[in-house]
Amino acid sequence: MEEQDGMERVVDLFEQDSSGDREEREALVALSMAPGVGPGRIRALLARFGSAAAVWQAPVGALAAVPGLGPQTAAAIAAFDGHEAVTEQFRRADRVGATLLTAWDPSFPALLREIYDPPALLWVRGRLTEADARAVAIVGTRRATEYGRRAAYDFAAGLARHGFTIVSGLAHGIDAAAHRGALEAGGRTLAVLGSGVDRIYPARHQRLAEAIMAQGALLSEYALGTAPDAPNFPRRNRIISGLAMGVLVVEAFEKGGALITARLAIEQNRDVCAVPGPIHSPASAGCNRLIQRGHARLVLTVEDVLEELGVPVIGEESRPSVSATPPDLDPIERQLYEALDTSPVHIDTLCLRTGLDVSTALVYLLNLEFRGLIRQMAGKQFFRAG
Repeated sequence: MEEQDGMERVVDLFEQDSSGDREEREALVALSMAPGVGPGRIRALLARFGSAAAVWQAPVGALAAVPGLGPQTAAAIAAFDGHEAVTEQFRRADRVGATLLTAWDPSFPALLREIYDPPALLWVRGRLTEADARAVAIVGTRRATEYGRRAAYDFAAGLARHGFTIVSGLAHGIDAAAHRGALEAGGRTLAVLGSGVDRIYPARHQRLAEAIMAQGALLSEYALGTAPDAPNFPRRNRIISGLAMGVLVVEAFEKGGALITARLAIEQNRDVCAVPGPIHSPASAGCNRLIQRGHARLVLTVEDVLEELGVPVIGEESRPSVSATPPDLDPIERQLYEALDTSPVHIDTLCLRTGLDVSTALVYLLNLEFRGLIRQMAGKQFFRAG
């Protein structure tokens, strides 16, 4: 707090100077990199001193007097020489096309501002838009089954066709399926990382990350160059749920990050939904428990999710039906496509239906998969996309 004309004035994190002053942004980045200083302490420091730049001018005694800070963190701030580190942050950002979004920027996500512990800043690769205010987070296990991956893909695609941005974490399994479902439906998707936005993790998702940047954004509160260390991931989950109107848990073991996200969503007063699974599948045990305990609504369709969010369902999803055969297929592609529907069909059954040998069928099925018309499950099973 500051004294002004005899009155105490509280300076809120979201009411700072929005001029975009480079010095203030650099000072904020420096604070975020100082040892022992997280978003909560940044808020306390800004409330006391009025700006990030002013914090760096404060004597150590004044820093130590800030509630929740203490002498050890105050001394660490006073001793921190972050000039070169901050300069390197902006160099890295320039190299990868990242931008800095501070909590007082007008384009900072409004829903994220509502949570108990919002980030003081976000590094962004890609672009946030006003449409991203209408978002659903889809989360789940990295060790997803085919059932879970397909459910995540289908829910994400369906919600994207209804105009929702899909938020997830770029991990293997459910996250990746959700991002792909949104992308292939022509929708937007945001990936919140547990590393710097220049450190794609897992590395094999580099192409997926590039597609997300083209139709959404990669986001992180962590400094560029930050490695994907294990403690970062539970902490970033509050941002995943905070960006969304609601959270859909597709497949989760009884312990894991997806259930952390569900708990955070409940604390943030977000709607929580879960997809039920087989009682003998450990990968569905977490979802089934959420439903059993009344912590999540059981959902079977996109319409169930929309109902839980309080969004009216008007007509069909705004995309042409994928059931019609595309007109530009060659004869063999058409034959294979028409032999498939939305239920998985094994390659042997498909060859019996079409009279094709396996090697020929696989070549043309690969062409259809590259075009996004069909998808393949484990064990050489194929189904129409969408």
